Amino acid sequence: QVQLVESGGGLVQAGGSLRLSCAASGRTFRSYSVGWFRQAPGKERDFVAAISRGFSTYYADFVKGRFTIARDNANNTMLLQMNSLKPEDTAVYYCAAEESIGPSRRSSWYSYWGQGTQVTVSS
Repeated sequence: QVQLVESGGGLVQAGGSLRLSCAASGRTFRSYSVGWFRQAPGKERDFVAAISRGFSTYYADFVKGRFTIARDNANNTMLLQMNSLKPEDTAVYYCAAEESIGPSRRSSWYSYWGQGTQVTVSS
């Protein structure tokens, strides 16, 4: 089992940047495919980005060219660098993990979730 804790959310103006971190503990992080999802009020949880055990990266179309996902297995950490933020990026951002070859764009594929971190982008 793995425990996930997100950090780095906050309030930023449109056009600004934030860097989210997801710290993992409990099992060997390198064994997990990991990803980021987000959920705005009244909306479904949407896929944002994911990174495989082999460091292949995947992005939702609406963040391509603006967000970058990375993982640091030595420090059991996953990062999401978010640039050129827009008000529509406002949401609670969650990291997710699954101990399997992946990743997936489906939230139901992941067994482990963090508690979420709020990102608010003002116009």
